[in-house]
Amino acid sequence: MELLVQIEETKQYILENTQGFLPEVGIILGTGLGGLVKDIDIKYSLDYTLIPHFPVSTVESHSGRLIFGYLEGKRVIAMSGRFHYYEGYTMQQVTFPVRVMKALGIARLLISNASGGLKPDEQQVGDLMILNDHINLLPEHPLRGKNEASLGPRFPDMIFTYDQAMIKSGMEIAQAEGIRCHAGVYAAVQGPCLETPAEYRWLKIIGADVVGMSTVPEAIVAHHMSLPVFAISVITDLGNVADPHEVSIEDVIRAATIAEPKMTRVIKRLIGKG
Repeated sequence: MELLVQIEETKQYILENTQGFLPEVGIILGTGLGGLVKDIDIKYSLDYTLIPHFPVSTVESHSGRLIFGYLEGKRVIAMSGRFHYYEGYTMQQVTFPVRVMKALGIARLLISNASGGLKPDEQQVGDLMILNDHINLLPEHPLRGKNEASLGPRFPDMIFTYDQAMIKSGMEIAQAEGIRCHAGVYAAVQGPCLETPAEYRWLKIIGADVVGMSTVPEAIVAHHMSLPVFAISVITDLGNVADPHEVSIEDVIRAATIAEPKMTRVIKRLIGKG
């Protein structure tokens, strides 16, 4: 089935089941970062399994619901649970919700994730990092295949993928809140393995500040549709090759959960400011 048909069918299902709710801001919540939902004045909540053409999250820490409501006076749609390439989905499936959110009318997309820090001398577990660029090391590309000209150009320029005004506002908000926050480059890898010491060294050499397994496909597709993107990482572990130690997904989720209130404050104020 053609992408445009799928988007329209999903859009119509959502509108019919939310009384025509039209969101202004889209939010994608990453690993261990679903607590922001508690701050939303929820009007509607749809299970992914009921939404036409939607994948279903298979990651234990991702709940799998599409949330509609109000946050800081803005109408928002929030993905409580995202999709990853390592789960076995195609890149088109991973990014399909972004296409749908744009079709519903969002004017900007905010993305969160948990990431591994690559600069232990500068970063601490629990720090935030606002993305100002990325390195795409994923083995598949969400724009591969037929291009739908009505969605975006065949060859989008990625130089300004992350919205400069929102980056500036996010950094100012973090500073005003007394939150340790960096701006930097996110390297996206396939996963689901965490990196080896040699890989951590290589990622740092090529210019990455953090590494993760998400965000970049969604950001690419949003940018393809001229949708302003703000992305923020919680640094949940450090790839310290001088002091290597094993990290479990439980460690990642625990660190993300502890740091989440800081990320939530930044996102809420950024939404309210926009």
